[in-house]
Amino acid sequence: MNALLNTAEAAHPISSDKVDDASTTTVSQPLPTSGALKKAIALEPAIREQIAEQRQTIRNILSGQDSRLLVVMGPCSIHDRDSALDYARRLKGLADEVADRMVLVMRVYVEKPRTTVGWKGLVYDPHLDGSDNMAEGLSSTRRLMRDITALGLPIACELLQPMLSAYMDDLISWAAVGARTTESQIHREMVSALPMPTGFKNGTDGGIQVAIDAMGASQHGHRYPGFDDSGQPALLHSPGNPDTHLVLRGGHHGPNHDAPSVEKAALALRAAGVSGAIMVDCSHANSGKDPARQPLVLDEVIRQRLNGMSSLVGIMLESHLETGRQPMGAELRYGVSVTDGCLGWAESEHYIRMAAKRLSEPV
Repeated sequence: MNALLNTAEAAHPISSDKVDDASTTTVSQPLPTSGALKKAIALEPAIREQIAEQRQTIRNILSGQDSRLLVVMGPCSIHDRDSALDYARRLKGLADEVADRMVLVMRVYVEKPRTTVGWKGLVYDPHLDGSDNMAEGLSSTRRLMRDITALGLPIACELLQPMLSAYMDDLISWAAVGARTTESQIHREMVSALPMPTGFKNGTDGGIQVAIDAMGASQHGHRYPGFDDSGQPALLHSPGNPDTHLVLRGGHHGPNHDAPSVEKAALALRAAGVSGAIMVDCSHANSGKDPARQPLVLDEVIRQRLNGMSSLVGIMLESHLETGRQPMGAELRYGVSVTDGCLGWAESEHYIRMAAKRLSEPV
């Protein structure tokens, strides 16, 4: 063995400088602890009570105790405070209008998974210029979420970086784990500690087993390394999250919101002994990333619900003030997504009203 080691070292001599400098990361900006930021941007008791009630409403929908349709809708990503609040105010009016048939939750997505590189979201780069002022991003994100919640709207968010969830977990009524991270053990541990219902998306290949496995894993308590509210590294103990469910978003081979796919998913969930609740993401592969096709997916979900598919409890819609998307640049158009293309507000409002009307008609 020593001879082998000596031979390897001779072929690839190890520089002591390289060993000493093995870590190439640098600290460019200190960040506040989650506890400090929560104290600085605190929630009033009435808001805390509201969020608790909204989480319970979503739990009741997932369990079938509430027959309304859960609708998670909003921009693909939040990049501008003014347009986000504008959208929120409009959504609140629509939510009140359809409240007897639907529960509307606003997407406030502040982290974006990237296939290679690109803008990672408001919490990372609030100025959209590569300056990556995360301290400001965390603060502005928390203020925005608090202000949207103060309007009376529940908030939905995809949680991508587990270290960031503690900065906003008290504000979120429904959380998502994306297709790229559903299989991650770290994310399953994170979800096991979350206080709100959470949806796991199927894998990018369209397979649902990874999401079913994630649901089962997250229902159990875990012990895992993390940070406490003071920023101290600690061994964390989670109680397990009983309120997880499946989100169908299609895959490489196409959509999976059709009746046979939904029925197959419902059977698999039942066999695994996990929640049978299913949400359909009207975007991504289910619409071929064409925002104009999202209403067709919504229409199919409503049709299946009216035909007795009670497992279908929710939908997700990517929607902004204006239709489409725009590239990042110096001059950005107000209310247009800078990530995936979205349905415009006028169309979104129209199709939600149509769906609500269909759900209110006698079967």
